[in-house]
Amino acid sequence: MNLHIKNMVCNRCIIAVESELIKFGLQPISVELGIVEISENLNKEQEQNLNSNLLALGFEIIDDKKSRVVEKVKNLITDLVYFKDNEFKTNLSDYIVSTIGQDYSYISNLFSQQENATIEQYYILQKIERVKELIIYDELTLNEIAHQLHYSSPSHLSKQFKKSTGLTPTAFKNSKQQKRQSIENL
Repeated sequence: MNLHIKNMVCNRCIIAVESELIKFGLQPISVELGIVEISENLNKEQEQNLNSNLLALGFEIIDDKKSRVVEKVKNLITDLVYFKDNEFKTNLSDYIVSTIGQDYSYISNLFSQQENATIEQYYILQKIERVKELIIYDELTLNEIAHQLHYSSPSHLSKQFKKSTGLTPTAFKNSKQQKRQSIENL
Protein backbone atom coordinates (compact mmCIF):
# COMPACT_ATOMS: atom_id res chain seq x y z
CA MET A 1 0.00 0.00 0.00
CA ASN A 2 1.26 3.48 -0.86
CA LEU A 3 0.52 6.51 1.29
CA HIS A 4 1.05 10.00 -0.06
CA ILE A 5 2.26 12.37 2.63
CA LYS A 6 2.01 16.18 2.44
CA ASN A 7 4.80 18.49 3.72
CA MET A 8 7.67 16.01 3.46
CA VAL A 9 10.40 18.33 2.20
CA CYS A 10 13.72 17.10 3.57
CA ASN A 11 15.64 14.11 4.90
CA ARG A 12 14.61 14.95 8.47
CA CYS A 13 10.99 14.68 7.34
CA ILE A 14 11.68 11.20 5.98
CA ILE A 15 13.20 10.18 9.33
CA ALA A 16 10.30 11.68 11.30
CA VAL A 17 7.63 9.98 9.17
CA GLU A 18 9.45 6.65 9.24
CA SER A 19 9.78 6.88 13.02
CA GLU A 20 6.06 7.65 13.37
CA LEU A 21 5.15 4.69 11.15
CA ILE A 22 7.27 2.37 13.29
CA LYS A 23 5.71 3.78 16.50
CA PHE A 24 2.33 3.09 14.92
CA GLY A 25 3.37 -0.56 14.48
CA LEU A 26 4.02 -0.47 10.74
CA GLN A 27 7.12 -1.63 8.93
CA PRO A 28 7.67 0.70 5.96
CA ILE A 29 9.14 -0.83 2.82
CA SER A 30 10.32 2.56 1.58
CA VAL A 31 9.97 6.17 2.69
CA GLU A 32 10.71 8.93 0.19
CA LEU A 33 9.74 12.57 -0.10
CA GLY A 34 5.96 12.57 -0.32
CA ILE A 35 5.38 8.83 -0.57
CA VAL A 36 5.56 5.88 1.78
CA GLU A 37 5.22 2.24 0.83
CA ILE A 38 4.00 -0.15 3.51
CA SER A 39 3.23 -3.85 3.20
CA GLU A 40 0.06 -3.63 5.28
CA ASN A 41 -3.31 -2.36 4.14
CA LEU A 42 -4.87 0.11 6.55
CA ASN A 43 -8.56 0.32 7.25
CA LYS A 44 -10.18 3.78 7.41
CA GLU A 45 -9.89 4.01 11.20
CA GLN A 46 -6.19 3.09 11.17
CA GLU A 47 -5.54 5.59 8.40
CA GLN A 48 -7.36 8.33 10.34
CA ASN A 49 -5.39 7.54 13.51
CA LEU A 50 -2.10 7.53 11.61
CA ASN A 51 -3.08 10.80 9.94
CA SER A 52 -3.80 12.36 13.36
CA ASN A 53 -0.33 11.32 14.56
CA LEU A 54 1.26 12.72 11.39
CA LEU A 55 -0.73 15.98 11.66
CA ALA A 56 0.81 16.53 15.10
CA LEU A 57 4.21 16.51 13.36
CA GLY A 58 3.11 18.80 10.52
CA PHE A 59 2.45 16.10 7.92
CA GLU A 60 -0.79 14.89 6.38
CA ILE A 61 -1.96 11.91 4.35
CA ILE A 62 -3.19 13.03 0.93
CA ASP A 63 -5.88 10.94 -0.67
CA ASP A 64 -6.88 12.79 -3.83
CA LYS A 65 -4.92 12.67 -7.10
CA LYS A 66 -4.85 16.42 -7.69
CA SER A 67 -3.32 17.15 -4.30
CA ARG A 68 -0.75 14.42 -4.91
CA VAL A 69 0.33 16.06 -8.18
CA VAL A 70 0.70 19.46 -6.49
CA GLU A 71 2.65 17.93 -3.60
CA LYS A 72 4.91 16.10 -6.04
CA VAL A 73 5.67 19.39 -7.84
CA LYS A 74 6.48 21.05 -4.50
CA ASN A 75 8.77 18.16 -3.52
CA LEU A 76 10.52 18.26 -6.92
CA ILE A 77 11.18 21.98 -6.55
CA THR A 78 12.39 21.64 -2.97
CA ASP A 79 14.65 18.75 -3.95
CA LEU A 80 15.94 20.74 -6.90
CA VAL A 81 16.71 23.90 -4.90
CA TYR A 82 18.18 22.22 -1.84
CA PHE A 83 19.80 19.04 -3.12
CA LYS A 84 20.23 18.97 -6.90
CA ASP A 85 21.08 22.57 -7.73
CA ASN A 86 24.31 21.75 -9.54
CA GLU A 87 22.74 18.88 -11.52
CA PHE A 88 19.95 20.97 -13.05
CA LYS A 89 20.57 21.27 -16.78
CA THR A 90 17.11 21.89 -18.25
CA ASN A 91 14.28 24.36 -17.76
CA LEU A 92 11.86 23.89 -14.88
CA SER A 93 8.79 23.01 -16.95
CA ASP A 94 10.65 20.28 -18.89
CA TYR A 95 12.01 18.88 -15.62
CA ILE A 96 8.53 18.73 -14.07
CA VAL A 97 6.93 17.19 -17.17
CA SER A 98 9.65 14.56 -17.52
CA THR A 99 9.35 13.59 -13.86
CA ILE A 100 5.57 13.67 -13.44
CA GLY A 101 4.67 12.58 -16.97
CA GLN A 102 1.67 14.86 -17.48
CA ASP A 103 1.02 17.92 -19.62
CA TYR A 104 2.63 21.04 -18.18
CA SER A 105 -0.40 23.27 -18.71
CA TYR A 106 -2.55 20.82 -16.71
CA ILE A 107 0.05 20.65 -13.91
CA SER A 108 0.52 24.42 -13.93
CA ASN A 109 -3.21 25.19 -13.79
CA LEU A 110 -3.79 22.62 -11.05
CA PHE A 111 -0.88 24.01 -9.01
CA SER A 112 -2.12 27.59 -9.39
CA GLN A 113 -5.66 26.65 -8.36
CA GLN A 114 -4.56 24.83 -5.22
CA GLU A 115 -1.67 27.05 -4.13
CA ASN A 116 -2.81 30.51 -5.30
CA ALA A 117 0.64 30.95 -6.85
CA THR A 118 2.27 29.81 -10.07
CA ILE A 119 4.91 27.11 -10.14
CA GLU A 120 7.45 29.78 -11.09
CA GLN A 121 6.47 31.95 -8.10
CA TYR A 122 6.80 28.97 -5.78
CA TYR A 123 10.19 28.12 -7.31
CA ILE A 124 11.39 31.71 -6.77
CA LEU A 125 10.21 31.67 -3.14
CA GLN A 126 12.11 28.43 -2.56
CA LYS A 127 15.24 29.89 -4.14
CA ILE A 128 14.98 33.07 -2.05
CA GLU A 129 14.70 31.01 1.15
CA ARG A 130 17.75 29.03 0.04
CA VAL A 131 19.62 32.29 -0.64
CA LYS A 132 18.72 33.51 2.87
CA GLU A 133 20.05 30.28 4.33
CA LEU A 134 23.31 30.53 2.38
CA ILE A 135 23.74 34.21 3.33
CA ILE A 136 23.26 33.38 7.02
CA TYR A 137 25.82 30.56 6.78
CA ASP A 138 28.28 33.14 5.41
CA GLU A 139 30.37 30.53 3.58
CA LEU A 140 29.75 31.58 -0.03
CA THR A 141 30.00 34.88 -1.82
CA LEU A 142 26.94 36.31 -3.54
CA ASN A 143 28.54 35.39 -6.86
CA GLU A 144 28.91 31.76 -5.73
CA ILE A 145 25.34 31.67 -4.45
CA ALA A 146 24.06 33.10 -7.75
CA HIS A 147 26.01 30.46 -9.68
CA GLN A 148 24.88 27.62 -7.40
CA LEU A 149 21.21 28.57 -7.77
CA HIS A 150 21.46 29.20 -11.53
CA TYR A 151 20.89 32.94 -11.55
CA SER A 152 22.22 34.63 -14.66
CA SER A 153 24.23 37.02 -12.47
CA PRO A 154 24.58 38.25 -8.88
CA SER A 155 22.72 41.36 -10.02
CA HIS A 156 19.73 39.28 -11.10
CA LEU A 157 19.76 37.45 -7.78
CA SER A 158 19.93 40.78 -5.90
CA LYS A 159 17.00 42.24 -7.84
CA GLN A 160 14.84 39.17 -7.26
CA PHE A 161 15.86 39.02 -3.59
CA LYS A 162 14.96 42.68 -3.05
CA LYS A 163 11.66 42.31 -4.89
CA SER A 164 10.76 39.35 -2.71
CA THR A 165 12.07 40.51 0.70
CA GLY A 166 12.30 44.29 0.43
CA LEU A 167 16.00 44.07 1.31
CA THR A 168 19.17 43.68 -0.67
CA PRO A 169 21.18 40.56 0.17
CA THR A 170 23.76 42.76 1.94
CA ALA A 171 21.09 44.55 3.97
CA PHE A 172 19.60 41.16 4.89
CA LYS A 173 23.02 39.87 5.95
CA ASN A 174 23.63 42.94 8.11
CA SER A 175 20.14 43.04 9.64
CA LYS A 176 19.42 41.79 13.12
CA GLN A 177 16.21 40.18 11.87
CA GLN A 178 17.42 37.48 9.54
CA LYS A 179 14.07 35.74 9.28
CA ARG A 180 13.47 32.72 7.16
CA GLN A 181 10.25 30.89 6.42
CA SER A 182 9.98 27.18 6.88
CA ILE A 183 9.71 25.33 3.58
CA GLU A 184 6.31 23.84 4.28
CA ASN A 185 4.86 27.36 4.80
CA LEU A 186 5.82 28.62 1.32
